[in-house]
Amino acid sequence: MGSNKIRDIYDILFKTFGHQHWWPGDTQFEIILGAILTQNTSWQNVEKAIRNIKNAGLMAAAKIYALPEDCLAQLIRPAGYFNIKTKRIKSLLKWLFDNYEGSLEAVGNLSDHALREQLLGIKGVGRETADSIMLYAFGRVVFVVDAYTARILSRHGLIDEYCDYEQLRELLEGALPADAVLFNEYHALFVRVGKDYCRPKPRCADCPLNCLPIVSGLFEQ
Repeated sequence: MGSNKIRDIYDILFKTFGHQHWWPGDTQFEIILGAILTQNTSWQNVEKAIRNIKNAGLMAAAKIYALPEDCLAQLIRPAGYFNIKTKRIKSLLKWLFDNYEGSLEAVGNLSDHALREQLLGIKGVGRETADSIMLYAFGRVVFVVDAYTARILSRHGLIDEYCDYEQLRELLEGALPADAVLFNEYHALFVRVGKDYCRPKPRCADCPLNCLPIVSGLFEQ
C-alpha cells in the first residue's frame, strides 16, 4: 500500500509540475561544488556564488584546489557560511587530489558503496550532500532525502516522525524502480511541492496532493 502511494505521489507531482531539469550545472565539478554550496541556503544564493567563480575563470577542480582559502571564501560569500563551506570544499578537493590525482573519471570507477563511504569520510559531507553528489554528478541510483521529503511523507502517513535518513532512503528506493533519472526527478518534485505548499505551516487547500489523506500534527514546526 505504501509503495503504491509513493508512486501515486510521483505521478501527481509530475503531472502537475512536469520536468524540473535538476541538477543545475554545466560540468560534473560544478554540480559537486553546488552540492556543498547549497547546504543551509537557497539555490538563488548558490547561483550567485557559482557566477562569481565562473566570472573569475576558476570553475575547475585544479584551479579551486590551488586557490587560497581567503580568495575562495570571498567568491562564495553569497552562499552564506562561506568560511565553513570554503574548508569543506578544500577538504573534498584534498581527498580528490590526494587519492585520485584530481580525476573525477577515476572517482567514477568506484563502486556505489565505496564512493558513498569515501564521500562520507570527507569533513563536512553528510548523507544528503554525499547522495546528491552520487546521484547528480555520477548518475548513481541513490535517492536523495531531505527535510521536504520527510515532511511530505510524514504528513501523508507513510513514515512516522522518528524515521531516520537511511530508513527513509530505503523506503523510497524499495518502492520505486531503480532508475537514476526517476530518482532525480522525484527528489526535485519533492523540493518543488515542499517549497510551494508543504511548508512548516502547510498550504494544503492548494496543494496538488490534497486528494490524498493527510495525517495532521506531524512536522508542523
